[in-house]
Amino acid sequence: MHHLGLTRSSLKPDHLLQTPNTFIRTPLPGATGVEFVIHVGPQLGARFTQMTAEFAADGSLGPTPAQRFLYVVAGELELTAGGKKHVLAPGGFAYLPQSAPHSVRAREKSRAAIIEKPYQPEAGAPPPEILVGDEAAKTATPLMGDEALRVRALMPDGPPYDFAVNTMTYDPGAALGMVEIHIMEHGLLMLEGAGIYRLGDSWYPVQAGDFIWMAPYCPQWFGALGKVPAKYLIYKDWRRHPLAPQGGVSA
Repeated sequence: MHHLGLTRSSLKPDHLLQTPNTFIRTPLPGATGVEFVIHVGPQLGARFTQMTAEFAADGSLGPTPAQRFLYVVAGELELTAGGKKHVLAPGGFAYLPQSAPHSVRAREKSRAAIIEKPYQPEAGAPPPEILVGDEAAKTATPLMGDEALRVRALMPDGPPYDFAVNTMTYDPGAALGMVEIHIMEHGLLMLEGAGIYRLGDSWYPVQAGDFIWMAPYCPQWFGALGKVPAKYLIYKDWRRHPLAPQGGVSA
């Protein structure tokens, strides 16, 4: 049905709200049986790329010139990395360091969030390691002591790692305790529920399936609405000095 140009999607200089009715699929080199919704990348000014990969049964990812983080939203993926084979169900995730050989294949029709970023090394830090885990096994920590707002950290917090990925779950009516303004940029995928997001000077209704990009210093705030919890997956760059050289792509 033609909706005469109506959409909740919005692009401003410091943020993007992208809703499913504006998603466009594209193939990527080396991948077979996978369509990608590329939500954000360097073309928009971001220093990372975030996409949704939609796998047909037996579809597989191609290589990447960067670090890769993947989180299974639906279906089942088979990951081979570091000489081991892993099966990732919904909530399963993996971090693959830059240049780490690996393969990802769908056992059935599946969907995954994928984040890729050129690695920014830190002098004296050991190299990052392959990580495979399950969100459900991660401890939920109240944010700023608020039991109604819980954070699960999916990436290790240490010098080898230059970004973080968390899930954040809000009980109905829970909200961030402040408007945040900071140097980190974010990629955010709404996984469950709904709410209101303030981005810059704009206020948006958001719901499961929506994607948000926030540039550095974009004012941001979220409050959950409805009768079920709201949950999202969120990326941020982390643990690197603002004046340090940005990561490059290995030859």
